[in-house]
Amino acid sequence: MIPLKDNIPNERFPFVTVALIVINVVAYLISIRHGGGLLGGPSTSTVLHDAAIPYDFTHPGKYCTLAPAVTEFGNTGVQAVCKSGPFPGQIPTWETAFTAMFLHGGLLHIAGNMIFLAIFGPNVEEVVGRLKYLAFYLLGGLIALAAQIAVDPNSVAPTLGASGAIAAVLGGYIVLYPRARILSLIFIVFFVTIIEVPAVVILGFWFLEQVLFGAAGLANPVGGGGGVAYFAHVGGFVFGLALIRLFAVHHRRSAPPGLPVH
Repeated sequence: MIPLKDNIPNERFPFVTVALIVINVVAYLISIRHGGGLLGGPSTSTVLHDAAIPYDFTHPGKYCTLAPAVTEFGNTGVQAVCKSGPFPGQIPTWETAFTAMFLHGGLLHIAGNMIFLAIFGPNVEEVVGRLKYLAFYLLGGLIALAAQIAVDPNSVAPTLGASGAIAAVLGGYIVLYPRARILSLIFIVFFVTIIEVPAVVILGFWFLEQVLFGAAGLANPVGGGGGVAYFAHVGGFVFGLALIRLFAVHHRRSAPPGLPVH
């Protein structure tokens, strides 16, 4: 299920949402300039230097990276190496809380995030106001990272991507526009169609998916791996649900009855 458009018209141009999308895209292009590729994303060294690593936050003064290692079976792999003080090129830990929000692991990663931001961000920005929306977005990203760290404080897997901040936007959207409908591309085996789906269904399903996958990861942890930071998504979404009313400055407008489907 891929969202394409909602049925809430914008009265003002969403400057902040567009700026955030541009910044994310430019940051992605910069991140692959000295290694990695357009499809596969930045090099491992770039990720390790600029992404957020939970262990670094819970152990002040310590910095972790991944180094080549040989397993007990003679295979080549990697292992976490942590020490006092940063490795060459690493930035201070507190800075990674912000740089990680604008670092993506690959083209599909950033494309998916930017689609959701482009669809759901403009209407939240319009209700919240530009400056407050920017603060809401950044704070949501920080809360999302804090949630991921709280769940797995000793993880050395880099956390990166805008999805935690965008999850906050999704949580705010579902509160502000509970009756909105989303024009979505649906894949059912080999059948593809476009239908309207209530926002509470598509976003509610997305949130439930994050909770279930996150719980499954806790029940069956995979040692030393990265993967999707599901609890960052959960934390950002709950933040958006709980606090969007404190940021909102305009009255919510009613959603039009539906979207024309051609």
